Amino acid sequence: MTVTAPVPALHRPDGSALRVLVVDDEQMLTDLLSMALRMEGWDVRTAASGFQALQAARDFDPDAMVLDIMMPDLDGMAVLQRLRQSGNDVPVLFLTAKDAVSDRVAGLTAGGDDYVTKPFSLEEVVARLRGLMRRAGTALASDAEPILRVGDLSLNEDSHEVERSGDEIELTATEFELLRYLMRNQRRVVSKAQILDRVWNYDFGGRSSVVELYISYLRKKIDQGREPLIHTVRGVGYMIKAPQ
Repeated sequence: MTVTAPVPALHRPDGSALRVLVVDDEQMLTDLLSMALRMEGWDVRTAASGFQALQAARDFDPDAMVLDIMMPDLDGMAVLQRLRQSGNDVPVLFLTAKDAVSDRVAGLTAGGDDYVTKPFSLEEVVARLRGLMRRAGTALASDAEPILRVGDLSLNEDSHEVERSGDEIELTATEFELLRYLMRNQRRVVSKAQILDRVWNYDFGGRSSVVELYISYLRKKIDQGREPLIHTVRGVGYMIKAPQ
């Protein structure tokens, strides 16, 4: 039997409960999601229409939103557009029965942060929301050590500061997430498919080249002129490890 470590509880930086707004016109689905999210200790509010969602977003100020695309009055795309136009950058997890690649692309390019298709597991939705809120900097772990280290490289998960041999390294948000994933799996080979799923949170075909591109960005910032930490395992994937 495999024993998994407990997942650290997440909270707002001030210690209060994270707020999640669930928007779907199927009450049974919102009830199930609400139950699962409240079990995480989060504060949950629901809305059954696009217009209700916009009002709730103003009143509730959520840290993340689960947003159905197909709704009777104002669809999820329109809701997201109005949120972004008003300056609200809340992380959005789209929830829909559509599973075509074009629909996924449309949701992400419209400003959504992730995408889950029905049917889905409650565990998957919770996991993706945890990732969205941590990446957005709105969620902190109660009992997790914020510093990851590989050799002379350190990464602070809370402040998003990265240093090597005391020198500060500036990374984009995506570069940071890629490096964090590698460091959490140090001395373990991770494939391009695993990186796409964990860092970009989608499984579109033909996107492995983006992993190669961002690995090259990281190498220039992390390894250039130094003992290399990031290694390619030909035909398998990538690994980060301290020099022997």
